[in-house]
Amino acid sequence: MIVISLALILVAVVLLVFGLAGGSSPLLVVSIGASLLAAVALVAGARQAAGRASAATSGPTGHAPRGAREPSIPTQQTSADFDAGDAGWRQPPGSPVAEPGERSSAVDGYDDEPAAEEFSAEQAARVARLTDDVRVVDGRPRYHLDQCPHLVGRKHEPLPVAEAVELGFTPCAHCTPNAVLLSEAEHR
Repeated sequence: MIVISLALILVAVVLLVFGLAGGSSPLLVVSIGASLLAAVALVAGARQAAGRASAATSGPTGHAPRGAREPSIPTQQTSADFDAGDAGWRQPPGSPVAEPGERSSAVDGYDDEPAAEEFSAEQAARVARLTDDVRVVDGRPRYHLDQCPHLVGRKHEPLPVAEAVELGFTPCAHCTPNAVLLSEAEHR
């Protein structure tokens, strides 16, 4: 598909040049059409390539084949709107910066923030493949289960746990979402 896209781009450029040189509106219209078809072919080719890459990394059960590398634990990321004055949802905060010689006693910069649940890299990789929803609070670094007392009185939203992990959220030590979700997954 990418080769087709490149050929359509070449055709569009040639038609554009001849249309501009000859003052031909129909050639310019056909050039625009060829450009649009090239864009569609490029998107289709990218989706096919992504599908093949996804199929190659997982076996017929949806799990990585034996001997395959486990996905790495992602680092915290910020969205494009982070510095635009809009905090946005699904955005854990960055770590607070302490003044030189100053130490913060608050967990992740919040006095009321629960500690992070401790878990192994293997557990983190298994959680990152789950589709269950967890709850996140805007600007806070933890994800929680529905019944977590930390959510009381706070605006929160559901988010698939895999996406929460990808965005850099960490599990709450109080409601232990990783342990609960992995236990539920084993009993399904």
